[in-house]
Amino acid sequence: MLELIGGSILAIGCEAPRASRTASSPAADPVLAIEPLQTPWQTEDPFLFCAHHLDAYPPGNGVLGPIAPLRGRRIGQDFAGIDGWNMYHGRRVPGFPRHPHRGFETVTVVRSGLLDHSDSLGATARYGRGDVQWLTAGGGIQHAEMFPLVDPDDDNPLELFQIWLNLPSASKMVEAHFSMLWAPTIPQRVLRDEAGRSTVVRVVAGTWGETGAPAPPPASWASERDHHVGIWTLELDPGAQVELPPAAAGVRRAVYLHRGDAMRLGPRAVPASSYVRVRSDEPVLVQASATGASLLVLQGRPIDEPIVRHGPFVMNTEAEIRAAYADYRHTQFGGWPWSGDEPVHEREEGRFARRPDGTIERPG
Repeated sequence: MLELIGGSILAIGCEAPRASRTASSPAADPVLAIEPLQTPWQTEDPFLFCAHHLDAYPPGNGVLGPIAPLRGRRIGQDFAGIDGWNMYHGRRVPGFPRHPHRGFETVTVVRSGLLDHSDSLGATARYGRGDVQWLTAGGGIQHAEMFPLVDPDDDNPLELFQIWLNLPSASKMVEAHFSMLWAPTIPQRVLRDEAGRSTVVRVVAGTWGETGAPAPPPASWASERDHHVGIWTLELDPGAQVELPPAAAGVRRAVYLHRGDAMRLGPRAVPASSYVRVRSDEPVLVQASATGASLLVLQGRPIDEPIVRHGPFVMNTEAEIRAAYADYRHTQFGGWPWSGDEPVHEREEGRFARRPDGTIERPG
């Protein structure tokens, strides 16, 4: 997902070092830095971007948009959070109408609500309620990501993370591909501390101890075990304690506290809505406050290559960015086989994925 400014794609620019607001920690302290969460959330190589969408959508109308009036909203660029929800770039249905990508992957973790996907390969899907889509944009794809409000009689809350994972130069031009990780296939562990308080861990990518996630797409940086890419969500009961397992030295790990008044990470007190960089080569004890805690953990060995990104394209050089725009103008990355820019499925349609060859799969 990306932001449009005045009808054009926002130029994100080149990577630049970010100064930490926390001084260097003692060697025994696993916490490297604590920062307030920004919008979008801070990331480090191999991750490029992380957005948390949390929208309290009202009941849906006949076209699966909000039944509420849209007056006062900046339609096409609605990020103001009026009444607790956004239309984003959608005009009738909330979401992100068709847009291109090249050179990286999107991992979309839908915790509640639904997302309707359509792309330039002819593939389409409806997923959510714990499902994950892992899309390798590779050499180029267009897709739309719309949030259909399928319930006409009750609210349609939506919560999702969209994570951008970089591709190394050798894989930036691979054929586009998407994988569906249906909720029943994503491993979940319930861990209890000595007081019996529970932590629920979902392993979207990588491993947690002996628990491994479903396989990522073949060209992904996450497909090699020694890259130690991990995407985990943790839900801690009030006061619960859990230990983050160690990975290898040189792996970067970030913990995002997005629900809960505070927590402790090792010896540090962490305030609400925080981004925390921690050492990955030793276990780290996490303790929730009396309100509990929801965490996202991202980790991975850095790709450590030059990054040049402009709007929806992430490459290694300015020349490759110019080539991406030229290729998109010339080929439209396969065109657009759908009748509109923000396609959605019928209200009654369940969760499914239709591949470019017409094969249909559904969650088990």
